[in-house]
Amino acid sequence: MQAFLKGPASISTKPPPTKDRGPAAPSGSSAESRRAKPVPWVEKYRPRCVDEVAFQEEVVAVLKKSLEGADLPNLLFYGPPGTGKTSTILAAARELYGPELFRQRVLELNASDERGIQVIREKVKTFAQLTVSGSRSDGKPCPPFKIVILDEADSMTSAAQAALRRTMEKESKTTRFCLICNYVSRIIEPLTSRCSKFRFKPLSDKIQHQRLLDISEKENVKISNEGISYLVKVSEGDLRKAITFLQSATRLTGGQEVTEKVITEIAGVVPTETINGIFSACQSGSFEKLEAVVKDLIDEGHAATQLINQLHDVVVEKDDLTDKQKSIITEKLAEVDKCLADGADEHLQLISLCATVMQQLIHNVN
Repeated sequence: MQAFLKGPASISTKPPPTKDRGPAAPSGSSAESRRAKPVPWVEKYRPRCVDEVAFQEEVVAVLKKSLEGADLPNLLFYGPPGTGKTSTILAAARELYGPELFRQRVLELNASDERGIQVIREKVKTFAQLTVSGSRSDGKPCPPFKIVILDEADSMTSAAQAALRRTMEKESKTTRFCLICNYVSRIIEPLTSRCSKFRFKPLSDKIQHQRLLDISEKENVKISNEGISYLVKVSEGDLRKAITFLQSATRLTGGQEVTEKVITEIAGVVPTETINGIFSACQSGSFEKLEAVVKDLIDEGHAATQLINQLHDVVVEKDDLTDKQKSIITEKLAEVDKCLADGADEHLQLISLCATVMQQLIHNVN
């Protein structure tokens, strides 16, 4: 009992023996392991300078002028996702300030941050009021202003956008703003009038094809030209999505060739056979068959919104439908899409859509 009570005093405080440990790893190897940390390909192949930005000639020309010493206006970049809006301004900022001053001179806020009126009044305003000084270590000229990047600005509240107006004007000597959004119509007029607007076009298939081919060669990915063409088609002009799909497909195949089937699975695309099965069930005129096909579709986990997008493309290109029938089906597609966005039941909406398609196809036969 005494020994038990005295236990804590007898516990050794010495560190455990190290005889079983291997030799200490040299510091160089830990640095190598840090360097070899896997990075998403989207970040790995993001443009590092303005010249690397693809297919956006007007924006690149303006930014190059400012890099040569001309003043930079407030900017508004808008266009579809994955076209290089954020990459372009980040690449320009890196060239303007260099790696040392980049973090001090650039404030980036996006949808993951709070961007209500309080943040605009405090964080953005405080950053904008700071005066800048100092020069780059490499001797290149450094502009006398900072840059505030507001990514996904179309999700900012109207009050926050209104609060930004005065800050933009007051701090014009020390700060430039770059607003980035998908829908320019959601930015209030007083802000758009204070910025130079640039529309980012969806990337052409040729540009995407070339960029994906370059990445495939650098990462030793086995993929045919047909596979890359299908990847471009599935991504719908969004290069970021295409690169993500390529990386996911490569991990899934484990060094084997990336095929169209793998890309279809990764991208969540409804297979062509399934689409053809829906049209066959509609042409049969049997509601039981139609209901079974829709049930199978939902049981397999296909997204209704994805099906609507693909059905739209098929209906528009279908030769055996009149323009009137196409317009009736397309109008129904729009209705169903709105109902799904409002939270309606997928099964009922797809049954309703397919019933309309059935009516038009049977009417076509009669």
